[in-house]
Amino acid sequence: MDIKDLNKPQLILLAILLSFVTSIATGITTVTLMQQAPTSVTAPINRVIRQTVEKIVPGEIKNTVQTVVIKEEDLVVDAIAKNQSSVFTITKETQDVDGKIIEVGAGRGFVISNDDIIVADGTLVSDVGIYYVKNDSGKFKASFVSLDKNGFSFLKVGAPLDEKNKIAFTLPTFGDLSKMKIGQKILVFGSTVSSFIFDGNKDMRFNVTKANAGGLVLDLDGDILGIALSGDVTSFTPINSILEALKTKDSKPETKTTP
Repeated sequence: MDIKDLNKPQLILLAILLSFVTSIATGITTVTLMQQAPTSVTAPINRVIRQTVEKIVPGEIKNTVQTVVIKEEDLVVDAIAKNQSSVFTITKETQDVDGKIIEVGAGRGFVISNDDIIVADGTLVSDVGIYYVKNDSGKFKASFVSLDKNGFSFLKVGAPLDEKNKIAFTLPTFGDLSKMKIGQKILVFGSTVSSFIFDGNKDMRFNVTKANAGGLVLDLDGDILGIALSGDVTSFTPINSILEALKTKDSKPETKTTP
């Protein structure tokens, strides 16, 4: 067959074959010449090859350990930010000395379930009334649900005062006070933020102002340990008691309406 009769794919295959045969022949010739060449010729060549291989092949990989220092203040900031949207400011309607309807503060509260249930201070939210709750997503009406013997109460978020608003919150992560160790820091997040060192006494007592009533009690991971109360009987109720009270109401308690 004449080479002129070959098509393009056949020409490419022929070129590859010739290149392969040429490389084999070159390799054989090179090896033969290296075997016959004197040491003064082969030594420099071998040295160049060895140095080239050393540059191409990576050396020993060393593991580097980097120490990251986490500041305590950063943990506090993160713990507060984690629960910011779950906290609500509570107000209620009442009459002043002149009989005029006014709106006064009723502490803080935080969402406790995806059914829009808020736990609040039972001293300030103790009975049926006209309540409002507010967070970054807007201001909403709230209905009184129940008062617990442990000093906290439940509210259910209702309709927004502005139709454009829609309730939004992040359900907090619930912690466990029994896992706290002596020396760890505890945060109280109400209208202000305060902290103290856990001394092992689970029956915790600390000063709770009206503005901080119903505030979250957190660990540095931002997990909720309980609620801060302003009553005379106790100033702290653990989260387990709150969840148990909610559970007995089937997580969907019947709300009471204002007469």
